[in-house]
Amino acid sequence: MIKNIQLLFLVSLTIIACSKSEDTVDNSSSDGKALTAGSANFSKFVALGDSFTAGYSDNALFKAGQENAFPNIMAQQFSLVGGGAFTTPFMNDNLGGFNLGGVQFPLTPTRLYFNIATSLPANVPGNTTTSLTEHLSGSFGNLGVPGAKSYHLETPNYGNLAGVLTGSANPYFARFASAPTKTVLEDAIAQTPTFFSLWIGGNDVLGYALSGGTGVDQTGNPNPATYGASDITDPTVFAGVYNNLVNGLTASGAKGVVANVPYVKSIPFFTRVPAYALPGLPAANATDIQNNAKLNQLFAGVNGYLASVGKPARFVNLVSDDANASTVEANPVLITDETLDDIAPVIKSALMFGGISDADATAISNKCGKARHASNASATQDYILLSASTVIGSLDSSAPAGYNVIGVTVPLEDKYTLTADEVSKIKVATDAYNTTISGIAATKELAFVDTLSILDKVATGKYVQENYTMASTYVFGNSFSLDGVHASPRGYALIANEFIMAINKAYGSNMKGVKLEDYRILYPKLF
Repeated sequence: MIKNIQLLFLVSLTIIACSKSEDTVDNSSSDGKALTAGSANFSKFVALGDSFTAGYSDNALFKAGQENAFPNIMAQQFSLVGGGAFTTPFMNDNLGGFNLGGVQFPLTPTRLYFNIATSLPANVPGNTTTSLTEHLSGSFGNLGVPGAKSYHLETPNYGNLAGVLTGSANPYFARFASAPTKTVLEDAIAQTPTFFSLWIGGNDVLGYALSGGTGVDQTGNPNPATYGASDITDPTVFAGVYNNLVNGLTASGAKGVVANVPYVKSIPFFTRVPAYALPGLPAANATDIQNNAKLNQLFAGVNGYLASVGKPARFVNLVSDDANASTVEANPVLITDETLDDIAPVIKSALMFGGISDADATAISNKCGKARHASNASATQDYILLSASTVIGSLDSSAPAGYNVIGVTVPLEDKYTLTADEVSKIKVATDAYNTTISGIAATKELAFVDTLSILDKVATGKYVQENYTMASTYVFGNSFSLDGVHASPRGYALIANEFIMAINKAYGSNMKGVKLEDYRILYPKLF
């Protein structure tokens, strides 16, 4: 059995220093001029969007995260140039999620914190005091709804508490919707906003990505009522919804700022675990299937069969952890690819030829019929999800002893990987959404934030602000929280600054961004 298979989560708490470059952004210094709103009017600001707009962080919505939401940061700067009060439907505490019947609602666990003792994220202990059945009165400027897709913002009854437990409504919107039948858009328009922000569309592909592509690409299906939670929204549906949202928000003359959708591959949930995540295989006895030579013999035999029928190879030659070698290479993770033909009978024959019993060969081949090694080639890059980090190297109790190491002799389940084909579907939809967003922004003369390019810079370590390198490195890259998807406090400050710069450019205002040093990298276990 492979020993000592582990993914590295110990991250040094070093501060990355660097000099400013052509990608440097500095919003913090004053030019001595009086601040002005330009042609914009910030007296009534509403923000529409999903979890990013709400301030979701560390896999939960909680009060401190909401306080650091990018619209809240923007509203603080707006207040210096005539902006009015900006209200938020705050959760009751800093634990996160909802309470139902005195205990934490299982679908909304408490937030994550970094446990120094284990060097791993863990849930904050306790039960939140925010009840699932609690409803807030009044109107709110921050209308960000965690989990919302584009079409949810104009879906009636999305805030109907009666539908929360059946999955037809959203508990976060149910908590502050003005009425059960009202839509997010209606609640925004009812406030007669003079300025708005709209950042929506991420969840229209993110649900599919987070599920490892187990959902359905609904391109060509015009009926969102038939979509599942993990499906990709049809781009034509998105375009129609987005037009409705912007037309509704601008009907009374409001100006605004919109943002496009980043590629999912720019966030650490999809980049933390590499395709070649396994160490070299250790030496083992000659009869052990996990012996390097035995595995390579098996893989080579299957590749030979595939070549004989005109199919591409699925496996690569694994390297040994040779103590005498100057360097030890990594091995690829064994994954499931549902697009492949099932060749379980071929694998069974190869195993039995190697002396494996009929029963064991059957059990192994049934799991490996659609298996292949993950690819790290740029044109065929596979992405191993962060959720796989605690699974790789563990044992599959349903597989025969000696052949049961997940990621080595048992492939990762499809839900833990994004194959190149699935990434392509996500990219096609994302590009279509972004064409719609940029087109409408230009037509309506709205401020536009290119978050796709911004997060690409973050992902490649090319984004520098105030001498801070904002990177996508998991845990301590400054930009992302412990769920690997949502922003950290400093990351939300970065986003707020980018929105402010776009507003200044579009409307002639000269607002200043906030100082990143004023925002922590991660939230503590206790406040």
